[in-house]
Amino acid sequence: MKKYCLLFVVMSLMLGCAASVDVTKTAKGFYNPTDPNEVEILMTGTDKPYVELGTVTVTGFAADETATMHNAIRAKAAELGANAVILKDQGMVRGAFRVMKMWAIGAAIRYKENIK
Repeated sequence: MKKYCLLFVVMSLMLGCAASVDVTKTAKGFYNPTDPNEVEILMTGTDKPYVELGTVTVTGFAADETATMHNAIRAKAAELGANAVILKDQGMVRGAFRVMKMWAIGAAIRYKENIK
């Protein structure tokens, strides 16, 4: 039920909004920002040990803007000090004027090997 409520909120936001990436910090402490060009986008989990730094919510990117969406995710996650973002769920929804828009939900992570 919780997943469906979150999905409803995400889809509602997409119906008339511009593209956005929101990252909410959930971890304690501070990590120096990382290079956005080095942040990995993962569609599955990883075997490397990591800590979750925050949640990532993406809305409103056009269907042909996958690279733009991934770069925006990298930029926001890098501010938290993330090494990667695991996209846990994603999809498409029909937005204004019947234009298909992408949404995604995930987690910004930092590999434990990079924690000092």
